[in-house]
Amino acid sequence: MSDTPAAAPAPQGARPGVIQLVFKEKGALYAAYMPMFTDGGLFVPTNREYRLGDDIYLLLSMPDDPQRYPVAGKVAWITPANASGGRTQGVGVRFPSDEKTRVIKLKIEEMLGTSISSSKPTQTI
Repeated sequence: MSDTPAAAPAPQGARPGVIQLVFKEKGALYAAYMPMFTDGGLFVPTNREYRLGDDIYLLLSMPDDPQRYPVAGKVAWITPANASGGRTQGVGVRFPSDEKTRVIKLKIEEMLGTSISSSKPTQTI
């Protein structure tokens, strides 16, 4: 996965940077996907500072899909640096409740198929 946020945190009221989130394989997508959110969501590894409720803009690329999907989500949880259990620093992004994002959620769930209910550990809650 690639994480390319803006060089510095955006000042209050400024438009946040766009994070390119590239999943080259289904295993990485599975580890980041958050089905517990009604509208879906993804874990985004980043060392940039965010607060709960911050707007975050993703440009999402999925395995075997040349299209890039823009997602305007909100920070729903934060995994800080040096988190217990060696978890990766980053944020959980909750997808918005709109038709465009619903299509992305369905695409992710279709791609993951039955593995979505696996007990295999993920980077999420």
